[in-house]
Amino acid sequence: MITRIKGSIVPQVRLYKDIGIDLGTANTLVYLKGKGIILQEPSVVAIRAQNGKILAVGDEAKKMIGRTPANIIAIRPLKDGVIADFHTTRSMLKYFISKASGGINIFRPRVLISVPLGITQVERRAVIEAAQQAGAKEAHLIEEPVAAAIGAGIPVHEPKGSMVVDIGGGTTDVAILALGGVIKGRSLRVGGDEINESIARYLRKHYSLEIGETTAEKVKIEIGYATEPDPNLKMSVRGRNLATGLPIRVDITAREINAALAEPVNTIVEGIKLTLEKTPPELAADLMDLGMILAGGGVLLRNIDKLINRVTSIPVHIADDPLTCVARGTGKALEQIHILRKLAIR
Repeated sequence: MITRIKGSIVPQVRLYKDIGIDLGTANTLVYLKGKGIILQEPSVVAIRAQNGKILAVGDEAKKMIGRTPANIIAIRPLKDGVIADFHTTRSMLKYFISKASGGINIFRPRVLISVPLGITQVERRAVIEAAQQAGAKEAHLIEEPVAAAIGAGIPVHEPKGSMVVDIGGGTTDVAILALGGVIKGRSLRVGGDEINESIARYLRKHYSLEIGETTAEKVKIEIGYATEPDPNLKMSVRGRNLATGLPIRVDITAREINAALAEPVNTIVEGIKLTLEKTPPELAADLMDLGMILAGGGVLLRNIDKLINRVTSIPVHIADDPLTCVARGTGKALEQIHILRKLAIR
C-alpha cells in the first residue's frame, strides 16, 4: 500500500513492531519479530538515592552491584518473578523497548511478556500497565512454561501430554501441558537466586566469609553440582572475614558446594514430584514416552537432569539453549498470531 505526502509517493509502513520479552528476575531477554533475540541483559537498574533518577540499566547497572557509593543504589526491581518496584520496572521496560525499537518513539510495539505460573490478577495487571506506560501499543502475557514449551519445539496444541520445568532466577515453574494449556502446574519461589544465597550462607557459616551476589554466582557456575560432584574440583574464593573485617581467601571444593545446594535443589525436585503425583494417568503415560524438558538458566547447574531422572524415573531432556528458550517461545507466538490468540492471558 502507498500514500501520497506533499506530492510524493512513499510506501505506507506499520509504525509499530512486535516484541517478545522474557521478563526474568535475573535477566531480561528481548525478541524482535523477524530478527530473533536482540537483547539479553541483567534485570538491574541503578538509581540515584536522593531523587530516584535512573543512572544505568542492564549490563552497566549490574557492574555497579556491591560497588556503588551511598548515593547510588543498584536494585533488581523484580522479585520471585513478579514486580516488586513498579516505577523502576516501568523504567527498565522503557529502556529495553526503546532499545529494541531503535530508539524511535513513534514505533509503538505490540509486546508479549512471559510471566510465572500462578501470579495474581493484580500482579498481571501491574506487568501490563508497566509495559503500556513504557511505550507498548498493546501488552499481552504468556505463562513461562508455555512459552518455554513453544521455544523448545513442543507441539503444545496436541492432545498428547508434555512436561516442562523452567528454572529461572526467582522462580521454578513446573507444568504438564496438553491441548494448548496447563493441565497441572505449580510455581515455586526457588530458583537461581536462592541457589546463590545458599552458597553465600554456607560460606558465612563454615568459613566466616562474606561474599557478594556476583561471587556466589561465579562459584555456582564454576563448581556447582546438583549431584555427583567432581571430587577433585575446587576453587579459591575471596571475600571479607566476618570476624576481622579484613579481606581473605579460602579454598572450597565442589563437594562442599553440592552440600550447600541440597536444600534449594531438593525443593525443586520435590515440586516436580508433587506435580507428577497429581497428573492424570493418561498424561502420565505420555510423559514416560516423551520425558520432560528442562529450560531456564538454572538447568545449567551440573547434573540436575541426572538427579531429576533418578528421583522421577522419567526421561529428562535439557532444551537447546535453555537460557533463551522462553524468549524464543514468545517470539514464535508473536510470529504465529493464532498461537498468540489462544495462549496469551490477560
